[in-house]
Amino acid sequence: MSLPASRKPNWRRLLVPVLVMLPVLAVLIGLGTWQVQRLHWKTGLLADLAAAEAGPAQPLAASPQPWSKVFATGRLMHRHEVLLGLEVRNGTLGASLVTPLERSGSPPLLVNRGWVPLERTAPIDHPEGGVRIEGYVRPSESPGLFAATDDPAGRRFYTFDTAAIGAALGLPEVAPFALVAVAPAEGGLPQPARSLPRPTNNHLGYVVTWYGLALALVGVFIAWARIRLKEP
Repeated sequence: MSLPASRKPNWRRLLVPVLVMLPVLAVLIGLGTWQVQRLHWKTGLLADLAAAEAGPAQPLAASPQPWSKVFATGRLMHRHEVLLGLEVRNGTLGASLVTPLERSGSPPLLVNRGWVPLERTAPIDHPEGGVRIEGYVRPSESPGLFAATDDPAGRRFYTFDTAAIGAALGLPEVAPFALVAVAPAEGGLPQPARSLPRPTNNHLGYVVTWYGLALALVGVFIAWARIRLKEP
């Protein structure tokens, strides 16, 4: 027994809504899949950082992996030190002290020695002679759209652009990466980093969000379509 013509589902009335819904669904699924890939990448990166921190520092290579734990030797060029960024610690405004490390047979390496206050209330350690600095490799940066403007003449920088800093210091060539010093707290200045960086890993939440929105979209559409098909 067939339904009267007036009660037969008119699937054609869903054509346009389906064509509108499918691209949105594809975008949501694509964003969720991209976050799954980012989750695997970030999880691997955090595992590599944890393994590197647990092991000994390796000699700095010519082309090191970013964020790897290494050490470098040479002489600090204190006359070329600059300040990088701004950071408040315990209510005191300060910045990172960056000093080129002169190396034998290699271009100078910019070393972020650690935080110092802008108003000097204590002397800053300036070791002479050969030094061994342990830390992690930080890639050079490019200034972003909203980055603060550097002051090369005043030796104040807000972007860790190794080439720009080297040029401002009159160094014709510097390493295309930097070294961030890591050392235990000793109470002096500068205050180096205490550990390798640990980037946040919020990608699982984004995966749940995008896939959840995709599932919700399908559910809402099915519920709406059932009502729409029952309409005369």
